[in-house]
Amino acid sequence: MAASPALLNRNQAGSSRPTATRARRRTFFADMVGISPTMALFGAFIIIPTAFALFLSFTNWNVDGPITWAGIANWREFFSDPVSGQSLLVTFELAGLSWLAQTPMAMALGIFIAGMQRYRAVYAAIYLVPLLLSTAGLSLMWEDFLFPQFGGLAWLGIHAHMRFLSQDWLGSSHLALFTIVVIIAWQFIPFHTLIFQAGRRAIPAELYDAASVDGASMNQAFWHVTLPQLRYSIVVSSTLVLVGSLTYFDIIFILTQGGPGNTTRVLAMDMYNIGFNQTEFGYASTIATVLGLLGIILALVLVRFSGFGSMEGGQEGIW
Repeated sequence: MAASPALLNRNQAGSSRPTATRARRRTFFADMVGISPTMALFGAFIIIPTAFALFLSFTNWNVDGPITWAGIANWREFFSDPVSGQSLLVTFELAGLSWLAQTPMAMALGIFIAGMQRYRAVYAAIYLVPLLLSTAGLSLMWEDFLFPQFGGLAWLGIHAHMRFLSQDWLGSSHLALFTIVVIIAWQFIPFHTLIFQAGRRAIPAELYDAASVDGASMNQAFWHVTLPQLRYSIVVSSTLVLVGSLTYFDIIFILTQGGPGNTTRVLAMDMYNIGFNQTEFGYASTIATVLGLLGIILALVLVRFSGFGSMEGGQEGIW
């Protein structure tokens, strides 16, 4: 008697399962082989150093002597130390002010240079100059420019009859942090401008055509088309600004060394001073771990509440 069609289908499905399983296994094996060099580098330069720093945060070690177990003593000291609390507050202030200074300006410049006009390309090349220079060289340049007696800004204040420019911008407890924020923004806005430029060019021109047909003005097109379409660019830029602000060190070290007083003393400065000047690498590793955890938390919060993790691929723009 001939087999029924349903029975034949079940037999064919059963015979195809081992083949599909073997194909999935081969694909999985090929994927593992392909990403293994990247994972090896990631483990060697990220996972292992991070795990070692976390281990050191529970120890006492001054390099010359052996590593001794300290338990949570370093963590208890960090959360009870008023100086660390002040540094943590300054770190958050620097991150927030950096975001306010960099994101709106970078977005405006990115939208501007996204046009195809030749003069905008010239402006874009000029904007990138600070990004190409070394941080140490830029810091020394700004230090000379802001020198209260003989700096370029003081000279401009005298000759342009704007005496308020002749101030000790880096030595005033009320101005130092804002001055640092401006200098950092001047250096890194070009990078974030490129992010927003790419995001703007990825917006389909049809959206603007539809908005124009509906009678939308330029301001309405920005609020209802450009800004929503730049959502993920804003998330990427904001993540880099906020997480990067946690580790600002070189500019502050060269210009103020955390002063005047502790007004520009951030956690990265504490980590350097405690680790390399006081050789307390256990406590310094605690601060490094705190900075790493703060960066991870900030990134996760931005991704979670922006929907960035479930984003769909964007379409290539025309304009």
